[in-house]
Order: sequence, then structure tokens, then C-alpha cells
Amino acid sequence: MTDEDLAKNYRGYIACLNAQDWRSLDRFVHQEVHYNGDRVGLPGYRDMLERDFREIPDLYFDIQLLIADTPFIASRLQFNCTPKETFLGLPVNGRKVSFSENVFYEFLDGRIRHVWSVIDKAAIEAQL
Repeated sequence: MTDEDLAKNYRGYIACLNAQDWRSLDRFVHQEVHYNGDRVGLPGYRDMLERDFREIPDLYFDIQLLIADTPFIASRLQFNCTPKETFLGLPVNGRKVSFSENVFYEFLDGRIRHVWSVIDKAAIEAQL
């Protein structure tokens, strides 16, 4: 897989998330996916994403920066959303917040095997 192919695959993954097309998630995410060092598996990863959309109904993943270096992707995602209650332990309670996520992925056989994510919690705190 070339860097260009990997970036295209990642954009497909983000489109899958934004469409909440959970049936297609296995096209992009490996069965043995790890998230921030923990093996969560595809079912656990899907549960996490579904929970995120329940708690943040207007959640939308907006790619601001994308760097592909096969088998890795580095991405900066931007969010402008309205969490219903608490988010990252913060009492957002329906207020609109903007923040970014810096996330790194390792792909295996064309699917995401490892995810390392850091969310800019300080940006959210500054808005509350």
C-alpha cells in the first residue's frame, strides 16, 4: 500500500465514522485493534464510537492535517460539537465547544491496528 493509498483509506474511515456506518467499520479497523495501548478489539472500538455519538449527537470528524508514512497515519482532527453532559470529566452540559485531537494510527493489512489519541482538553476547559 502506498502512502497515497493509505491516506485515501483513512479518508474513507473518517467518512465511515461521520456517516455512522458501523456495518462498514470492519473494512477500516482490524479485529485486534488497540486504543492508547489497550487491546479493545473491533467490538470494543465500535462500542466506544457509538457511545461518543450518543453523548455528542452533532459529532463530526474534520481532518485538518493528514500525513501518511506507510504503515502510519498522523492526523489532526478538529471538532466543533455539543456534548450533552460531561465530556472528558468536564461539565459541558450542552454547550458548544471546539477542540482538536492529535491521533496516530498504525495499519496492518490495510486496516487500523493501533490508535494513539491525545485530545486538547485544555482548549475545552478554557471555553467553560
